[in-house]
This record gives sequence, C-alpha cells and structure tokens, in this order.
Amino acid sequence: MTRRRLLIILLLLILLSQIPFAYRRYRLGRLRTTVQQLAAQRVTSQNASDYVDYTGVIHVHTALGGHSQGTFSELIAAARANQLSFVIMTEHPQGDFDTSALTLNGVHGGVLFVNGNEVVTGNGDRLLLIPGGPDAPATNSQTTKEVVEKQKASGGLAFAAYPSESQTWPSSGVSGVEVYNLFTNSRQYNRLITFFDGLWSYRSYPDLMFANFFARPNDNLKRWDDALSAGGQKLVAIGGNDAHSNVGFGLGDASGKQLIGVKLDPYERSFRTVRTHVLIKKDKSLSRETLLEAIALGHCYVSFDIFSAASGFTFGVENSDKIMGDEIPFAVGVVLSAAAPLPARFVLLKDGVAIDQKSGTSAQFNVTAAATYRVEAYLDSLPAPAQGKPWIISNPIYLRPPTAPGA
Repeated sequence: MTRRRLLIILLLLILLSQIPFAYRRYRLGRLRTTVQQLAAQRVTSQNASDYVDYTGVIHVHTALGGHSQGTFSELIAAARANQLSFVIMTEHPQGDFDTSALTLNGVHGGVLFVNGNEVVTGNGDRLLLIPGGPDAPATNSQTTKEVVEKQKASGGLAFAAYPSESQTWPSSGVSGVEVYNLFTNSRQYNRLITFFDGLWSYRSYPDLMFANFFARPNDNLKRWDDALSAGGQKLVAIGGNDAHSNVGFGLGDASGKQLIGVKLDPYERSFRTVRTHVLIKKDKSLSRETLLEAIALGHCYVSFDIFSAASGFTFGVENSDKIMGDEIPFAVGVVLSAAAPLPARFVLLKDGVAIDQKSGTSAQFNVTAAATYRVEAYLDSLPAPAQGKPWIISNPIYLRPPTAPGA
C-alpha cells in the first residue's frame, strides 16, 4: 500500500470520526432555537402572590480559599451580568486567616453577598455553613452533628454538600441538602469527547454545551427523599453552583501561553446555568436576614435557567397562603397547585415517588394522604440533548398527620 493511499485512508478516518461531533453541534443549534422561542412564550401568572421571587446562586469560591482562580471583581461582574439578587459565598477555610471574614459580604454592585464556608467534618461530611466564621478550620476534628448543632445555635444554616458522597448527615440535623451540584455534574464529562465538542461547538454554543452532560441528580434526590421520609423532618433543598472558575482543559506552550482551551465554568456561565430562587414576602425587603429566613423556611426552589428563566414558578396549597417549605395538617380535600411562566409538565412526587403529572402553565393535584409532596417541572418541548431533563425542582409541602384531640 502506497504512502499516498495510507494518508487518504487516515484522512477519511479522521473525517468520519468527526461526524458525531458535527451532529452534536447541530443538536445544540436546534436546542438554542427552541430556547429562544420559549423566551417569547413566557406568560405572567394570573395568581396574585404575596411573595417576590429573588434569583441567586449558592456555593461560590474565589482564590481566597484556594482551589479557584476567581477574583472578586470577576464575581461581581458576573453576578451583575446575570441580574442576580444575591450570591452566597462558601469559601474554603484557611488555617491562618478567616476566609469568611475576608470574602465578599454585604451589597456590592447592587447584589447582596452573604459570607460562608465549605467545611469537611471529622466524619468526612462536607457542609456549607451560612454564614461562616473563624472556627471553620476546626470542623475537621468535630463530628458532623457537633458542627451542625454549633452552627444552628448561632443562628446559622448548615447544608449537606455532595449528599451522595457523605454518610452521617441524615442524622445530624442539617438545615437542608444541596440536591444538585454543577461541579460534580461537570466531572461526568469525557475529556476527549468534550475536547472535540469544544472544537465544533464552543465558539457558537458555549453555554449550551452544558446540556451534553447535564443529568438529573438521581442519587442526591433519592438520599434527600429518603431522609425526608425516614426522619419526618424538614430538609431544605438548594442548588449548588460550586463555582470555582477553573473547570476545563487546554493546550499551551512552554511559556504558559494558552494556545487553545475550553473553560466550562467561568462565573458568568455558571451563574446562568443553575440558580436557587428564594421567595420573600412582599412586605419585607431583600436583606441578609430576610434571605436566610426564607431559605430556612424552604421558601425556595432550584432551576436550570440555562434552558429558560424560571422566575414566577409557584407551588403551594390551593386557597391558602401556604407555599413550598410549609407544614400543614392533612385534611380531606387539600389541593396542591403549581404554576410556571411557560407550558411545562409538572410531576408530583409523594415521599419521593412520582404519583401524578399534568401539563400546562398550571396544574392542580388532589392529594389523599399525609405525606411529603414536591414537584419537578419539565420543558418537554426541549429537544436533545436537554430532552427529558428537569427544569425546576421545588421544595416540599409537608402535609402532616392531623393531631388527635387532647394529644
């Protein structure tokens, strides 16, 4: 076989190997068209609400705590570009200084920042402490339960991060669970496949490349649902951006100059992808205190706004002021109601098991037993690779068994 023929065969093999990536680029183009069409179809809910929907992100790092390359100025600019209302910082602790005291805190660029820490306990559990404090480095010698009790005694919140990788948090009394983590989800991508995806798609669809590896967080949701059912406790669900601005790959020369590269999580993109929406009563303004109070109550939901902005979503009890996160005694005739700014498929889950689903911009569900109920919303009009993946994950409504008279 001649050298020329070998080169032709090699070239043909290379071209054939790129067909899947060209098709994946085509799918992302089709997805972007659908997302743009959905943006023009948004409707305003006709239901009067006593709450304002504030959009923000939780679990954010900078170079201050290590493991990150991000700066304060980049972070503030990204928050403003995304028109966020709040950002909750979770800096890694350092032994020589208090990272929670040195990170962003208060209002910067019109955005409310709350200081916090991500810590590892002596049991190996990872917790998000909101707010953080100078004792964060010492948590690695304390049990998870001890850390949680101390945090809650000081009026703070403690969330289990990476719940599928931790063991003891369900019995520790945590405030809630990080049911989705963008960083751990992004680790599922295949570097070689993502490299070629980047060559084909990064220039045109850098944000939507997320859809290629996005997956419903099945394990985290199961751990959360199981803990809710087993303990009869309230556990607030939040979404974690785990933003470090350091996920990606590249090729460079000996001088350190990057010749080609893909960064999957610059702050601005991370903040567009997954968000936690917090509902605060209209008669209260947004502040550190009202934000943490609403999160503690579970008046919040997780959304993947990269596919469409979810602001305006509601889940509550019909003909009542009770919303997600609230507890009420079960009574015959209770109806749960969900609504969204776009036509969606609402899936009702009872103690973690899907029992009903309805489509439209709103849905009503008759429930017949005391249980923990939550909703997931899906945009069925989205094509692959986002097809069949959740858009919104609500916090539960807790319908408790009625207390017997005299009990």
